[in-house]
Amino acid sequence: MYAPRRLPQSHFVPVRNLRYHVLAWGTPSDTRPPLVLLHGWMDVAASWQFVIDALAQERFVVAPDWRGFGQTDGGGVDNYWMPDYLADLDWLLDHYAADRAVDLVGHSMGGNVAMHYAGVRPARVRRLVNLEGFGMPAYAADEAPKRYARWIDENKRLHQGGMRLSGYSGPEGVARRLMKTNPRLSQDKADWLARQWASPQRQDDGSERWEIQGDAAHKVINANIFRVDETLALYAAISAPVLAVVASDDSLQGWWAGRYTLDEFHRRLAVLRDVRDARVEDAGHMLHHDQPDQVARLIEEFLGRP
Repeated sequence: MYAPRRLPQSHFVPVRNLRYHVLAWGTPSDTRPPLVLLHGWMDVAASWQFVIDALAQERFVVAPDWRGFGQTDGGGVDNYWMPDYLADLDWLLDHYAADRAVDLVGHSMGGNVAMHYAGVRPARVRRLVNLEGFGMPAYAADEAPKRYARWIDENKRLHQGGMRLSGYSGPEGVARRLMKTNPRLSQDKADWLARQWASPQRQDDGSERWEIQGDAAHKVINANIFRVDETLALYAAISAPVLAVVASDDSLQGWWAGRYTLDEFHRRLAVLRDVRDARVEDAGHMLHHDQPDQVARLIEEFLGRP
């Protein structure tokens, strides 16, 4: 099994009405800002461990489990909203950085949160690295009625028990699932991740089943349609330099089959004041698992430039 080289401390931080779980590596510095890592949808903070171990320099790093993921409770809600992630992050930065600007790295959903947050609070972000945080395809206003109806229907399915997350007889099954989803993931990393991504739960019959550490309510779609004009306004408000990193596998083509493309994503980025592009070779959407050395090098080179 994979053996982490740098071990984190586990913290619980009061954030709004929740008890947020946060992993922290290293010790705070008076000369370098905290590095804050934001995981993606159906992921956990520990997912950054491979990148942490690949960093050439020691520094203070914090990574939260988003609300409803990992060891952070969801608060009993039946759906999740982008504004809550922004507010949660603001509270976490109050705790770990006070009034200092941080270096912010986000993957997938975490990349979207990072980009939006940097537009809302530009003074709190020194540098921003977006790993495959593409946002969503453009939606037309006339798609809203069906979207709201689908949101209502999915909420009903959730409350009727029809949107549960998968369970497994043991961590080996979780590891197989991870490797099926990401064929580049090695066995040793999958075995280690399985024990971070899922946990054993006692069943009514006394048996033990490994369940994903995520709230099934995350599977309910957002009620509101994605607004590109709003996103572009947030991007335009970002003052920090941004590094936009994509994987060699075209995730957008696989997800959206032409409705939303990499070219359109890069056109959106054109509104940024200072943006650089990078690509990680031999990698898919989970590029921080596939090529942690490449990702760590890109992050450190970008954050270290004058």
